[in-house]
Amino acid sequence: MGCSGCKTGANGMPAGCGDKGHCSSGGCNKLNTFDWLTALDIEDPSRSDLAEVSFKNGARKTFYRLGPNQRYTTGDLVVVDTGSGGYDVGRVSLMGDLVKLQMKKKNFKEDRISFDILRKANPRDIERMQEARGLEKSALVKARVISRNLGLDMKLGDVEYQADLRKATFYYTADGWIDFRELVKQYVKEFRVKVEMRQIGSRQESARIGGIGSCGRELCCSTWLTDFKSVNTTAARYQNIAINQSKLSGQCGRLKCCLNYELDLYIEELEKYPSDVEKLKAKNGVATLVKIDIFKGVVYYLYEPSRGRSIVMPLLPDEVRRIKAMNDRGEYPEDIVATEEAAPEVKPEDRFVDVTGAIELPAEKKRKKKKKKKPRPEGQGSGEDGNATQQGPRPPRDPQNRPPRDQQNRPPREGQDRPPRDQQNRPPREGQDRPPRDQQNRPPREGQNKPPRDQQNRPPRDQQNRPPRDQQNRPPREGQDRNKGDDNASNINKPPSGE
Repeated sequence: MGCSGCKTGANGMPAGCGDKGHCSSGGCNKLNTFDWLTALDIEDPSRSDLAEVSFKNGARKTFYRLGPNQRYTTGDLVVVDTGSGGYDVGRVSLMGDLVKLQMKKKNFKEDRISFDILRKANPRDIERMQEARGLEKSALVKARVISRNLGLDMKLGDVEYQADLRKATFYYTADGWIDFRELVKQYVKEFRVKVEMRQIGSRQESARIGGIGSCGRELCCSTWLTDFKSVNTTAARYQNIAINQSKLSGQCGRLKCCLNYELDLYIEELEKYPSDVEKLKAKNGVATLVKIDIFKGVVYYLYEPSRGRSIVMPLLPDEVRRIKAMNDRGEYPEDIVATEEAAPEVKPEDRFVDVTGAIELPAEKKRKKKKKKKPRPEGQGSGEDGNATQQGPRPPRDPQNRPPRDQQNRPPREGQDRPPRDQQNRPPREGQDRPPRDQQNRPPREGQNKPPRDQQNRPPRDQQNRPPRDQQNRPPREGQDRNKGDDNASNINKPPSGE
């Protein structure tokens, strides 16, 4: 509940950074307002009966009335009425007449205050509040799972439990209207508390969660920024910032609010420079506007001469107005040259000299990459003693001094001196000297000497005294215990599935 610089009170709770228990660093509560009247220790006879109370380290702040004969100090933990028979525990962040100024800033009418501060919080109340804060993280995870299972297009950002554990407020962001009637039923069934759904914007979500910005400091929306103005990319263009969505977006996914901080200064300074000067024409080329540097007071142009390379040159605003007036009259200067006041660090004689064709750089010599030698296997190139033999470099071959291949007196390889295959006196293979198949005196096979089927004296098939096939008591052949397409076939021999 406190930052590292807070003092410790009598009950072990942080007492604040100052002598009177207030926190001036912003570490204890978000969006803190420095209560300078409390630090002065001046008794105010016409003290106001209003107080500002913050909940969950400043994530939510509300105004309450003080009861009769009640006096509190900034930083006190108090018990407040919630209006539904329950109570909540918060910290007093502002007291006295400064509360009215804060209400005026937030446009909060005094007649909207309907709840009172009941009493100071005792150790039991503080223990219940810490118990409620401990349940919020696990409840947020479960709530996100339930909303995802229901397929709702919403994002849950934070959960806040009431100190008496009777009510839980779920803060979510969504692009449109969400029907969460079924969602609330499941939340009530899961968490056993009264559920309230509250929709907030993406910037309010970042303010509740907090974080560190790209500047290295805590987010502005978590420390002091309360009113959010619209930000567009025009603010970045006025300040000559590259349009990079990832760099211009904050943790909320929107454009950074700090783009508006210096926008008024840039607009005021840009009025001192000439307008409608995107292009300046000369006889030798055209200059195109690149950017306006209000800190150096210089306008940068990209000059493209008719002969030579393009040049980025700085020009003073008066010089730009003079060339623009000439172009409006139909006159064009011979050339556009940067003045010494616009670029004082460069000498006039050394500024923008065209050296095309005058200086030639030598050609770079490409180095040939050396091929990596493959390691020799063991045993090759070594002498009898196992050491590698030193051999001189092999002389290169000269293919032009060699005779043709058929005229070279080389001994024939093994097997090349044999005659052709048909002239070889090889004995025939086994079986090659036998006569043709129809001239062989082979006995007929078993069953080949029986007469044809139509000459056999057999009765017709329908006159044979044989029982039907399904009534014959014949053992099944091997492989015939399978059912092949017959719907009435028996499944006796079919093994059960899964064996």
